[in-house]
This record gives sequence, structure tokens and C-alpha cells, in this order.
Amino acid sequence: MEQDIQLNEHNKQEYPPMHTAEHILNQTMVRMFGCPRSRNAHIERRKSKCDYELPEAPTEKQMKEVERRVNEVIDQHLPVTIEFVPKEEARALADLSKLPENVSEMLRIVKVGDYDTCACIGAHVANTSEIGHFKLLTYDYSEGRLRLRFKLIE
Repeated sequence: MEQDIQLNEHNKQEYPPMHTAEHILNQTMVRMFGCPRSRNAHIERRKSKCDYELPEAPTEKQMKEVERRVNEVIDQHLPVTIEFVPKEEARALADLSKLPENVSEMLRIVKVGDYDTCACIGAHVANTSEIGHFKLLTYDYSEGRLRLRFKLIE
């Protein structure tokens, strides 16, 4: 890995493998449940959590399938690339709904192979082979919000 920890604009430490795993998890949730990407995430080296808006609680079988699919994508050893794209072009590539109104005209787009494309300022690995294994720890569902807690195992 190039650098284990990098600092973002808020001077918060980021762990690139976990942040890239979050991108894969987000796309997996979108594909499986048709929900938006996580609206609230807390990403750290040891463990992380993401919240998703869902109309009903998923089954245990569905949650095991989420974990399996995330690991299947990681195991494809996909390249993680970054490009800068004008905002108008980026609208066709990624969901920009979470971006602030005053975002710049040139956006940083992160791609995980052909699996996920997202506007993002965070630190990422160069290849999914650097992530390790995704492990779903716990999850709970309440009032339309599914919270997933997960970690990475080397």
C-alpha cells in the first residue's frame, strides 16, 4: 500500500482500504435493494458503520448475501482510479445529490473497476486486492433506517 493513513480536508485520519470497501458496500446496497447510497457513515480503521434508507428490514439471508457480494467484488482485484470531470459530465456518471450546492465545477470521480463510480474526496487503495476481507459484524433496522457495522480482516 502506498500510504496507510492519509488526512482529508477536515484533518481526520482516513484508512484507504475501509473507505474503498465503503464504496463497494454502497454500490452493493444500491444494486440489491434499490436504496440510495449511505446517507450517514462513520468510517474508521478498526470498524465502521453505514446507514441506509430501506422501506423494510432485510432478512438475515439478504445480509449474508450483502457480505458475500462485497467480498466477491473485492476478490476481483479491480483497479481503483481517480479522474477529474466537469460537474455537468459527472452528473451522468454518479449520484451527486449528497454534494453541497457550492461544489466546484470540476469534480473528483473515484471508480472501482466497472462496479462503482462516485464523486469523492477521500483516500482510496489503488486496487481492491489491498482491502482484505469484508466482515459484517452487526446490523439493526428501525423506522426505515438500516445500520450496518463492519470491519476488514486481512
